Amino acid sequence: MRKFWSLDPDCTFLNHGSFGACPIPVLEVQQEFRSRLERQPLRFLGREFEPLLDQARESLAEFVGASVEELVFVPNATTGVNAVLRSLTFSPSDELLTTSQEYNACRNALDFVAERSGAKVVVAEVPFPIDSPNQVTEAILAKVSDRTRLALIDHVISQTGIVFPIAQVIQALSERGIDALIDGAHAPGMVDLNLSQLGATYYASTCHKWMCAPKGAAFLYVKKEKQAEIRPLTISHGANSPRRDRSRFQLEFDWMGTHDPTAYLTVPSAIEFMNSLLPGGWAELRANNRSKAIAARTHLCHLLNVAPPCPEEMIGSLATIPLPDGSYVELQDALYEKFNIEVPIVPFPQAPNRLVRISAQIYNTVQQYDYLGKSLQSLLQSNSSQ
Repeated sequence: MRKFWSLDPDCTFLNHGSFGACPIPVLEVQQEFRSRLERQPLRFLGREFEPLLDQARESLAEFVGASVEELVFVPNATTGVNAVLRSLTFSPSDELLTTSQEYNACRNALDFVAERSGAKVVVAEVPFPIDSPNQVTEAILAKVSDRTRLALIDHVISQTGIVFPIAQVIQALSERGIDALIDGAHAPGMVDLNLSQLGATYYASTCHKWMCAPKGAAFLYVKKEKQAEIRPLTISHGANSPRRDRSRFQLEFDWMGTHDPTAYLTVPSAIEFMNSLLPGGWAELRANNRSKAIAARTHLCHLLNVAPPCPEEMIGSLATIPLPDGSYVELQDALYEKFNIEVPIVPFPQAPNRLVRISAQIYNTVQQYDYLGKSLQSLLQSNSSQ
């Protein structure tokens, strides 16, 4: 499978989760779109772009289990989260709920809108290591009050790699009249996703991670009854368009100014290509990556003599292993500089204060995880200060 990616063959790349990696055949499709764009920019952007965008949206909608009317493309999940947070109006009497494992970029956005409005950010402390998915739901609900206006929750946690019981959390919040904004950056392509069934009011995610589309392809899902409130961060021609053939929501988000839209248009090719890699399509690919992540975690925990920090049911295509306390920067640099291993050493605000987070994509091998484990053993034994 490695032949389909242009990854450096000399690097042990175990960090698909950070930015993804786009297969060569998908990049070739994107280049074809770029050539069309540059060959006749006005024809492409003025006449061909919108039908192509609609086709891409239809393919994405089918993949994530949503209606096409509920989806718009954005460059990344953080932009989608910001668009929602910056569109809503909060007051000093409101509480904005999140968790201690919220992704830093989106937590910054939450803090920003809270500071401007006077609203209070309330943090549910989700333990890690963790014994059960129920601990997530219990921690979140324990912080709900009659002032809770919105909950910003990750679907798959970037730092720890655990998959939250997001359907259970959303349902519990909905029963209490609380809208959920879900940061689902890692979910599409990692877990089976059906947004219509999930029930989130807002869901922002990427296509460039586990779906393996080009960088710059992401989406925002907003329930129809909430779309009138949500505006893009960039106000452009759609704000006063006289058109009535599509929603204001899509008119505004679909054109926010001149940019290269080819990442969006390539999403159907990414979905199709990744579906073709195994006989069972996406279902087999997700299962393959998950089983690989679990097996790699088991092996690394054995090599490093540590206990698994979460149950297997909370693992998708990411897994983390606790490491002895020390400098995460020095250890990550040493892995790259001495062993040419690209893997994140994640700082954590409690003991253990650093984790190694592995990704499992179809191009990764058992030998790569074994090499990582032995390299970590060597570094940790040779320099206890790392």
